[in-house]
Amino acid sequence: MRARTLIKNISVVNEGRITIADLLIDNRLIQKIGSINSESKATVIDGTGKYLFPGIMDAQVHFREPGLTHKGDLYTESKAAVAGGVTSFIDMPNTIPNALTIDILNEKYRIASEQSLANFGFFLGVNSDNIDEVLKLDTTKLLGVSDDGLYFTKKGNLLADNPETMEKLFANCKAIIVIHSEKEQMVEENESFYREKYGENIPIEFHPLIRSEKACYEATKRAIDLAGKYNARLHILHLSTEAETHLFRNDIPLQQKNVTTEVSVHHLWFSDKDYKRLGSLIKWNPAIKTEKDRLGLLKALLDDRIDIVTTDHAPHTMEEKQKPYFESMSGAPMVQHSLNIMLEFHKQGLISLEKIAEKMCHNPAILYRIEKRGFILEGYFADLTIVDLHSSWAVSKENILYKCGWSPLEGTTFQSKVTHTFVNGNLIYESGLFNEEVKGKALAVADN
Repeated sequence: MRARTLIKNISVVNEGRITIADLLIDNRLIQKIGSINSESKATVIDGTGKYLFPGIMDAQVHFREPGLTHKGDLYTESKAAVAGGVTSFIDMPNTIPNALTIDILNEKYRIASEQSLANFGFFLGVNSDNIDEVLKLDTTKLLGVSDDGLYFTKKGNLLADNPETMEKLFANCKAIIVIHSEKEQMVEENESFYREKYGENIPIEFHPLIRSEKACYEATKRAIDLAGKYNARLHILHLSTEAETHLFRNDIPLQQKNVTTEVSVHHLWFSDKDYKRLGSLIKWNPAIKTEKDRLGLLKALLDDRIDIVTTDHAPHTMEEKQKPYFESMSGAPMVQHSLNIMLEFHKQGLISLEKIAEKMCHNPAILYRIEKRGFILEGYFADLTIVDLHSSWAVSKENILYKCGWSPLEGTTFQSKVTHTFVNGNLIYESGLFNEEVKGKALAVADN
């Protein structure tokens, strides 16, 4: 199906500028940007007063398929994603089975090609058990290798707790090494301390003291030191402390960085004061920490020590979340609402629209070398998001699209709304309606 669309008179947010222009989409691509006469063969969308972003790229999600589809799956969570303006995602390896082999990775790609409404990519999992097999592969075409979430399968799966494994990986892996940076040994010591005081029902407000600043900082510093030793390409996931932000550079362009990092939207939106109101619904690993940490992360995002914004979208059932401390699952669903959160910060005068596009669209494409996406440029795939900055709405059970059916943002009013989402030139979402006939495409790694 060939989709030809003309978007007229819209404010285009791209590469540090906002310009009013027309944009022609044809045969999956952006064909022309500028002043374009109306065409009888094109569907016309009036963009007057609205803003056009490159499609949001969420480079850290847990969409749960295969093996955990009672929480979410590639169809339901990608549908929520496109409703939030997210046109591409990269999924983590902690499915069942863990994505520790190319065969399992390829199976995830196959399922996504049949189910996902958004474009998709997957990290290959790496731990002490499969590192030798991973290092036999040509890793140059992988989006990255990651240990994230694998600690849920068994203790000792975090690279941060296995310096010998991490050193071997950094010395030999050609792909981006994407890690969850906490020292599990420190976390376990803190767990023992609070368990002695409170038993199994530790109050949730101690979560950021158990998964502490020190456990994060020391793991991140050691990983950065090792990456420097071997000139390895390292990406630290979901930074959660102000202290860690000072370990990262902003004196060189992203293209020249060997060590990069991200912030997930929940670490920008919530702080430890919200545990009293939301309890285990905002239990994440690494933990949401102090207001000082929240503000420090935002500052580092603005001054380019932090490179991209992600969600760490991790749906669990409400039953799984509401168990006692040690049994309550960590993580929550966010992919439908990440752009709205960042636009709310814009409304508060905290970040420009151009910076949002840089951190959520341009930089993920640069960091992971994703071909012909992340920018509004002629010849690029037409992954595009239209937003209305003057349309308020409230998050409610009726408009939450996650399979798990809840959000820690329920009751929050946002002042901006996603109105249209294009994936590969196809209008997949428009004002609450979906086109499910066309599926997303696998993200391709560009040649160096």
